[in-house]
Amino acid sequence: MAENQYAAGDNLQEMNPQEVTEEQLLQKEVITPEDVLSLPKITDEYLCLPEANIYDIDFVRFKIRDWESGTVLFEIAKPTVPPEPDESEHESEEEDPDPNAGRFVRYQFTPQFLRLKTIGATVEFTVGNKPLNKFRMIERHFFRDTLLKTFDFDFGFCIPNSRNVVEHIYTFPTLSQSLVDEMLAHPFETRSDSFYFVDDRLIMHNKADYSYDGGEYNAL
Repeated sequence: MAENQYAAGDNLQEMNPQEVTEEQLLQKEVITPEDVLSLPKITDEYLCLPEANIYDIDFVRFKIRDWESGTVLFEIAKPTVPPEPDESEHESEEEDPDPNAGRFVRYQFTPQFLRLKTIGATVEFTVGNKPLNKFRMIERHFFRDTLLKTFDFDFGFCIPNSRNVVEHIYTFPTLSQSLVDEMLAHPFETRSDSFYFVDDRLIMHNKADYSYDGGEYNAL
């Protein structure tokens, strides 16, 4: 399997003045980058099914570090060997798995995280037997219904059956003290949508929420 490594900078995209609703997008056969950039708030539902990932993209490692100091703030990786099935699980649970398992992540950071200027987020992912053309991620961060920032990363072309390592550089906006206080006082009301596109077509949608009152990372 080929392996590629490269870094990608962040590019703030302004929201399209022609707003669309989540309900309108759910009626579309193809959702484009311009569509999600026109959403005025965080989504309530996933805008595509897991089966839309026909390219077998699998994220296997993720790391966040303070760009200035290099301090690793968080790191997680998928096990290389699948765990043995738990025979104690109820048969009903095995027959009705959560279709959105792995699409939502909960982060718990310290208050100091909100004072960071720049972080590096390294993601390692594998690709199936189809090439990826114009692989792109748009990530939108909201506190309640206020857009904090949109990050737009272009992975470019990825060859089939490859393993790729990318570090995205996130430059955070300067937050007012009143907004910081609100975000600290209301954990998990800071949320993000991560939209992934191939050839300008939505093929993956992940969600996350955040608190800044300390604690450990918890994946749901």
